[in-house]
Amino acid sequence: MRFIRYQNKKEEIHFGWVFEDRVGPLTGSPLAEYRKLDASLSLEQVTLLAPIIPTKIVCIARNYKAHAKEQGVEVPPYPTLFMKPITAIIGPKQTIILPPQSQQIEYEAELGVVIGKRGRWITAEKANQYIFGFTIVNDVTARDLQQRDGQWTRAKGFDTFCPMGPWIETELDVTDIMISTYINGELRQMGSTRDMVFSISQLIAYISSIMTLDPGDLILTGTPAGVGPIRAGDRIEMKIDGIGKLENSVEEDKKVVK
Repeated sequence: MRFIRYQNKKEEIHFGWVFEDRVGPLTGSPLAEYRKLDASLSLEQVTLLAPIIPTKIVCIARNYKAHAKEQGVEVPPYPTLFMKPITAIIGPKQTIILPPQSQQIEYEAELGVVIGKRGRWITAEKANQYIFGFTIVNDVTARDLQQRDGQWTRAKGFDTFCPMGPWIETELDVTDIMISTYINGELRQMGSTRDMVFSISQLIAYISSIMTLDPGDLILTGTPAGVGPIRAGDRIEMKIDGIGKLENSVEEDKKVVK
C-alpha cells in the first residue's frame, strides 16, 4: 500500500492512501490505528507533502563500493553514520534552495527506510518486523563544505537538503531494485540496491545498538555511484523501481541577508 501526507484545497494536512491515481484520506495515523476512507480524489487535486516527519533522520555513508571509489575513499569496515535535521525535509515538487556558503551542491539518490515500531537492540534476523515501508530520498550535500569541515553536519544539514517522497510504499522487495537520477531529463546516476555493502537488516541492527528507533524514523541507506552537481534552474527526477518518482526544482537562496 502507498501512504501519503497531503494538503487539500483548504490547505488542511491529512494522511492518505493511494490506489492507482486516486487518493483517499485516513482517519488516524498509518503508523498506528487508522481507517481508510473512499478514494474520492485524484492525485491532481492534492498537493503531496513529505510522507512522514520523523523524529530523526539517520544516514549511512559510503554504502556502495562504486560511490566510495568515486569519492576517493575506502569502504568502511562497519557502517558510518551521520544525521540530518528534520528541518531539511521537503516534499515532492518543492524547491531545493542552494545556500550561499557552498559552491558545490550535489544530489545523492537513496532508498529511504521508514521504521514502523519502536525498537532497541534489534537483531538483523528480526529487522524486517520493524520496517513500515520505503520511500525515495535525495541526500543533498554541500560537497565542498563536507571536505572542508571534516564532519558533515553543515554539509548535509541545510534547510531543503532532504527531499523525500512521493509516498511510502509498504509492499516492496528491495533486495535488487534500480535507483536512478535524471537532471533536466538526462540520466546521471543508476545503481541497484543489490550493491549495498551493508544490507538494510544489518543497518537496522547496527543503528538500534546505538539509539532507539521510533515509529516514523527515517534511515537513508546510501547512494550508488554517479553523484554530481546541481545548479539553479535544474529539474531533478529520482526514480526507484516499485516506488515511483521524486521530482524537485533547484533555486538560489533569495533571502540571503546582505
